[in-house]
Amino acid sequence: MNQKEVEEKIIENYRGEEKMMILVFAQWCINHNLNPEELYIRAYPNQATNPALREALELTVPKEEAGEVPDETLLGVLSLFGNDDLAFVVTEEIKKRK
Repeated sequence: MNQKEVEEKIIENYRGEEKMMILVFAQWCINHNLNPEELYIRAYPNQATNPALREALELTVPKEEAGEVPDETLLGVLSLFGNDDLAFVVTEEIKKRK
């Protein structure tokens, strides 16, 4: 593999992992009767709708069919991708539950 191919592979892997992070976020929201798009807008009010989030919503399942997504797992994944604003909003929602 040449340098360009290696870079493209890294970018492709990152995008795949980012999509997984978004799916974990969306499913966590569904599992807790929260609207993922509303939470996203609270975290990033100056951004337009997120196409990757809409795509992830199509892949979510009803909470009755979903496995549990622990709060710590979601916060860890958000942290890995530097989504601190979204992690803050999620933390607010976790505190409301407790």
